[in-house]
Amino acid sequence: MLIVAISEIAKRSSFAGALLASIPIVSVLAMLWLYIDTKDIAIISSLSTSVFWLVLPSLVLFITLPLLLKQGLHFYFSISLSIGFTVVAYWLMIVTLNRYGVKL
Repeated sequence: MLIVAISEIAKRSSFAGALLASIPIVSVLAMLWLYIDTKDIAIISSLSTSVFWLVLPSLVLFITLPLLLKQGLHFYFSISLSIGFTVVAYWLMIVTLNRYGVKL
């Protein structure tokens, strides 16, 4: 339902759709559920830190997709390429964090 709502709102206002889509509702719900299940603040803190580090490479999608579309590439090709770049960015982030001793 959330995806349909965002899509419908974005038809009228890309800003409002983007605002709703950018809210980290899945992360917040996961943290709430995890806290209710465990009451362990250390696990919540670890999850929150891991989410932070992994949000950074996810931004690659939102940078590359509009650039590729503005170059006139087909949508499906652009989204596929952007997802591929994002996967590589995740891999690079994980390798880099491991190299510096950051445990996710």
